[in-house]
Amino acid sequence: MKLSARIQSLTSSPIRKLSPYADAAKAKGKKIYHLNIGQPDIKTPDQFMESIRTYDEQVIAYGNSKGEGFLIEAIRKYYAEKGMDFAADDIFITNGGSEALIFAVMALCDPGDEIMVFEPFYANYTTFAREFGAKINAVQTNVTDGYHLPDAAAIEAQITPRTKAVLLTNPGNPTGVVYTQEEMDMISAIVRKYDLALIADEVYREFVYDGAYRSFGTMPELADNLIIIDSVSKRYSACGARIGCIISKNKELAKQIIKCCQGRLCSPILEQVGAAALYTTPVSYLEEVNQEYKKRRDTIVAALKELPGVVASDPKGAFYIMVQLPVDDAEKFAIWTLENFAIDNETVMFAPGNGFYSDPKLGVNEARLAYVLNCDDLKKAIYILGEALKAYPGKTNC
Repeated sequence: MKLSARIQSLTSSPIRKLSPYADAAKAKGKKIYHLNIGQPDIKTPDQFMESIRTYDEQVIAYGNSKGEGFLIEAIRKYYAEKGMDFAADDIFITNGGSEALIFAVMALCDPGDEIMVFEPFYANYTTFAREFGAKINAVQTNVTDGYHLPDAAAIEAQITPRTKAVLLTNPGNPTGVVYTQEEMDMISAIVRKYDLALIADEVYREFVYDGAYRSFGTMPELADNLIIIDSVSKRYSACGARIGCIISKNKELAKQIIKCCQGRLCSPILEQVGAAALYTTPVSYLEEVNQEYKKRRDTIVAALKELPGVVASDPKGAFYIMVQLPVDDAEKFAIWTLENFAIDNETVMFAPGNGFYSDPKLGVNEARLAYVLNCDDLKKAIYILGEALKAYPGKTNC
């Protein structure tokens, strides 16, 4: 059997590839504080399971390829309440935000085409592009200025004849950046100038801690260029439900996306029932969750400031923070921490930073930390991280 060059070009997830080391550590009885994955510990609203338990159909039949009308209407109403007017025909239900991104790449890119991102960026963007022979064209940002965007000239200098889309996460994963109105206006002008698609991954919309948030969906001039990616995963702590959506007013794009939906038949009907119920969750739930994550953000930022040699920005949204560590190689350090280090038989796990860059030689001494644990556990995890840094043989003075 000969495997394709395309599948072999895919990279392992930096978020999950160290799981075998974690499993081995757990088998030895170690407790691991997981800062490596964005899995909230917040309780999923009760109405998700309650709606599924009361679903009273004799046959779990195929659903509508586009998505069930009751869920599409719930999403349409959610956006209307936020000042965004989308029709039911603009919304397509997907198997998580991941499938929404896959559909967007499939609809936009031929082999050799490029998608512009701003690095560090969500690692699976590379996988989604390579699955269809597309390439990631990464524009660098820096921790010293909070991972905000460079000026328009720097961005336009990297646009090529093969560039088809600009893809960004707002709020940012893995950086926690929330783009300013000026940055959003700049991106809007660029994509319209070059007739590019703007793929706006806004799954962390509800997690903004300092100031107001604006969606690209509130910018009417982007109507023909904008593709919004959304999901219930983070918003309602329902990652395993795998229900997301792709939204666009571009009618030609919609004609193509429905082909993708038909090809995979339909999204799971029971999860759509549960997801629709999630959209009835009171706003107070989201407000309380936001305040809890703000406390966690403040906790991890304060704790990291106490660690000598660690450099981190102050994230404004999502629940991730990128840090520079005083080590020779963050992946080696992560493995060493799982295999060789513990305090009271407890250790910590994080995602090595180079997996969030287009060139694996970048971000070698960086890590992404997800502050999805309660504040007491976060304090303990960062304490263990600090002690591990003191003991690590590959510690540097930078």
